[in-house]
Amino acid sequence: MTDPSAPSAPKPRLRIRIQFDDDLVLGPGKADLLELIRDTGSIAAAGRAMAMSYKRAWMLVEEMNAAFAEPLVDSSRGGAKGGGARVTPAGEAVLGHYRKLEEIMAEAGAARIGALQSMLRDMSKEK
Repeated sequence: MTDPSAPSAPKPRLRIRIQFDDDLVLGPGKADLLELIRDTGSIAAAGRAMAMSYKRAWMLVEEMNAAFAEPLVDSSRGGAKGGGARVTPAGEAVLGHYRKLEEIMAEAGAARIGALQSMLRDMSKEK
């Protein structure tokens, strides 16, 4: 029986990157950025939440918007009415497909991930 007070081993995560061509890679960082823009309504706030500069966040948004047939993020400048950003329906679709693909791959690979994890050295006694 395992000790309930013992720290549990970290659960492995499967992270995917899809390289469409030399100009576009869609991976966990861009997916997280889209989610945070959706949740915060702001590219700047999403970047801050990811410890990323506004310039870097904006560059990634521009890269995604240029690569897809429809923009994934729509933004407006600040001012009297305030600025902001929103994930477009196309952005929601891209994000949904990406997250579903992560889920499918994690389920399909669970046995292999478990096999790999069982082969790891027990590092808990070495810390």
